[in-house]
Order: sequence, then structure tokens, then C-alpha cells
Amino acid sequence: MTVALWCILIALFLPPLCALIAKLASGRFGMGANRDPRAFLDTLSGLPRRAHAAQQNGYEAFPAFAAAVLVADLVGNAEQVTQDVLAVMYITSRLLYIICYLADWAAMRSLVWFIGLALIVSFFVVSV
Repeated sequence: MTVALWCILIALFLPPLCALIAKLASGRFGMGANRDPRAFLDTLSGLPRRAHAAQQNGYEAFPAFAAAVLVADLVGNAEQVTQDVLAVMYITSRLLYIICYLADWAAMRSLVWFIGLALIVSFFVVSV
């Protein structure tokens, strides 16, 4: 299996990591947090709420990334090393995005989000 395909798996686990951060940072983890997790997460504020928002964005961004990697892999016109580098750069951008969200760096977060989007588009461009 290629590095790019492994990155799909890594990207899949980033949103639950954000959820864990949200629950742990709230200081109320275990107090009904898993009985009704959506309601619990909606009551958060500050860093825990930002972690929850990063989780939601991760789930929103995941399908496009997974599709881009799979399309590039199936089409096969791009060098594998190019696909792998793009995938690792995307995972790096998602990690930076999470850090920016947690730190409440809104402008930087938006910039990193656009970089991630450009990396997704790059999979399609290099596959032509």
C-alpha cells in the first residue's frame, strides 16, 4: 500500500482526535459526554468548542481528500512519489489547521485551510 493511501487512514482518525481533545479539555469528560455526545459537544465553549469545530471540519474535508487520492491512484498518470508527497503535505496541513483552530488563530487557520484545499485540487491536476 502506498503512503498516499495510508494518509487516507490517518486523515480518518484526525476528527476523532479532535473530539477527544474537546472532551478532555472540557474537564467534564465522562459526565454524560458519551451518553449524548452531540448534545454534550454543543454545550462547550472556548478551546473545547474549537476542538469540536475542528472535528466537524475534519469530517467535512475527509471525503474530498479520500476521493482525490483514490482518483490519482486509479488514473495512474501521476508519479507515485508526487501522490505521496501531496498526501503527506495534506496531512501536515490538517495538523496545522487543528493547531491553528485550537490556538484561536483564525486568519492563519483560514490560510491553512485554503492550502489544504489547493493540495486536494493538486491531486486532480497532476493526474491529467
